[in-house]
Amino acid sequence: MSPTLVFDGDCGLCSRLASLARRLRACEQAYRVVAYQQTDLTALGLTTQECAQALQWVEANGRIETGAAAVARLLLAGRWWARPGGALLLLPGVRALSAVAYRWVATHRHRLPGGSAACSACPDTAGVCA
Repeated sequence: MSPTLVFDGDCGLCSRLASLARRLRACEQAYRVVAYQQTDLTALGLTTQECAQALQWVEANGRIETGAAAVARLLLAGRWWARPGGALLLLPGVRALSAVAYRWVATHRHRLPGGSAACSACPDTAGVCA
């Protein structure tokens, strides 16, 4: 099985970024890009809640990366020109900053261009995650 990028298919912003991820592939077999609503999450070792909260990257060996680390793994698996960006995101200081930035975007994605109420990673209308 090739690595799999799992995104929120109900989120317009996430769907647009998934489309970019598909174009980033060096070849069709490099990795799969699937909406969590349309795949067997149990087979991937994921839950609906995990996938609603953040992007997931599942390696062929079952290792799972979440959020900014998933973006880094995606870039590393992409075309040659994207790989340095993935390596950069995994550097210790950059990794911590990118995790904070990713969490902010994920929490506020329903307010960003392309976002909608369906994009909210938080169940309440105030946008506050527990």
